Amino acid sequence: MYEMWNVSDEIFPAMIAVDIIVANLWMAILLMMASRAGELDERRGADDSAIYQLREAIERFHREHARMPQLPDFMAILAVGLGVTGLAHLGADYIAPWITTEMPSLVRLSLGSQFFWLIVLATTAGLGLSFTRAKQLEAVGASKVGSVFIYFLVASIGMKMDITAVVKHPGIFIVGFIWIAIHAALLLLVAKLIKAPTFFIAVGSQANVGGAASAPVVAAAFHPSLAPVGVLLAVLGYALGTYAAWFCAVLMQMVAPIG
Repeated sequence: MYEMWNVSDEIFPAMIAVDIIVANLWMAILLMMASRAGELDERRGADDSAIYQLREAIERFHREHARMPQLPDFMAILAVGLGVTGLAHLGADYIAPWITTEMPSLVRLSLGSQFFWLIVLATTAGLGLSFTRAKQLEAVGASKVGSVFIYFLVASIGMKMDITAVVKHPGIFIVGFIWIAIHAALLLLVAKLIKAPTFFIAVGSQANVGGAASAPVVAAAFHPSLAPVGVLLAVLGYALGTYAAWFCAVLMQMVAPIG
């Protein structure tokens, strides 16, 4: 969104600070919920048997498929990741100019942005590959290699954070707390209605709010073997966020047109 909409270098560091501070305060609450998961599930009448089944399925998968990765395995993982990224670059180089020339009315929606198509194509290809034999790379630690690159991404974004934004832009932090309050209220309301186990509430929330850097921590608070669930849900959250963030930006542009 920063690249596509040319966000001000004054506002972007403030938004990163809001994201980190608000998300980590919420994460502290989720960790407290994890420590009282049994009590909370019993109070809501939630059936947590699915969590034990999930834990057993993960442990069984690792027992049956996990093995020590060799050089060819790492090369295969990198080939898939970098290959898809290269093809996404190639596709974006053709699609964006074509839309700019042939369908200029869509440029206002940022559909003429090469960066937009790079992210969309890479995300869509990644989701598509999860239904192919490429998913077997998880047995040799594909998600762990991916997590390394995610940490590089998070670190590069975090380097632009301006902690003094708390003083400079207090209104943005108020918006951040309102946003997380709405998220928490809807989450807890739906969880009560469908009697969802605390595990799915906490990990699902953190996967969308904090991403792959923190969702595994919350998942591991329930049981160490469940940490990969946090990673996978966070990746799904990233994928959904790619499309949803663009849609939200378009809606906000309609409300407050950018000159």
